[in-house]
Amino acid sequence: MRFHRAESAFFIFIIVVLAAGLVTARAYAFLHALAPSFTRPSRIADIVYLNELLFVVGVLLATALFFGVFFIYPLIRKQVREEGKLRAMTLSLSERSETLEQAALTDALTGMQNRRYFDDALKEYIAEFRRIGRPVGLMILDLDHFKQVNDTYGHDVGDEVLRVVANCLKNMTRYHDVAARLGGEEFAVVTPNMESPVLERFAERIRKAIEATPVLAGSTRLRVTTSVGLAVWDGKEAAEEFFRRADKQLYKAKRQGRNRVCA
Repeated sequence: MRFHRAESAFFIFIIVVLAAGLVTARAYAFLHALAPSFTRPSRIADIVYLNELLFVVGVLLATALFFGVFFIYPLIRKQVREEGKLRAMTLSLSERSETLEQAALTDALTGMQNRRYFDDALKEYIAEFRRIGRPVGLMILDLDHFKQVNDTYGHDVGDEVLRVVANCLKNMTRYHDVAARLGGEEFAVVTPNMESPVLERFAERIRKAIEATPVLAGSTRLRVTTSVGLAVWDGKEAAEEFFRRADKQLYKAKRQGRNRVCA
């Protein structure tokens, strides 16, 4: 039976606690064995004080062991099981991608998944996460003033901008996230098992990374920014409703001045 790294670390923690408990018990027994040889009142007081300290250490170690076994370890096991389900889902999606015609699911320009793949993946994640009761996050990204880039520098530079942004998304997303180009300058990322505060921080990191990534157009370094709309699945809505809710947040980000995240 193979253990997850978190489980292995927990077992090491338990072993250390048990070893400390054994050493404390040994010191406690040794102290009691020596106690009769110390007859001076001051020595007796010191022994009593040390005895009390050892007893407190023993209680703390026992408490740590109890909470570790009955509270911390079940949480670790739950996390490991959820990670296993995510890996299984990711493998299932990958196998499905290989059995279908690859060109029909891949954006030719950026090498990302396309809108068709994204729609199917979003529905599958919602169906599975409805069953296990876990959150699904969604971010929709739209590049700011992209038409001006095409009009000013040409479509070749516009295509390079799209490829740079796509690579940034690929590098920053997790193995079980689904990052796709929906069309034009619009991208989307499905982030399973991610609550709203974490999703907002994740989206902000991506926004800043895109802003900080230069795109060369001859001797000119272009600064690309993106507006991002976020939503966390409410556990009931269909994929289309979920998408529309994130899309509304995207338009809100656009109205508020672009280059920002709205949730």
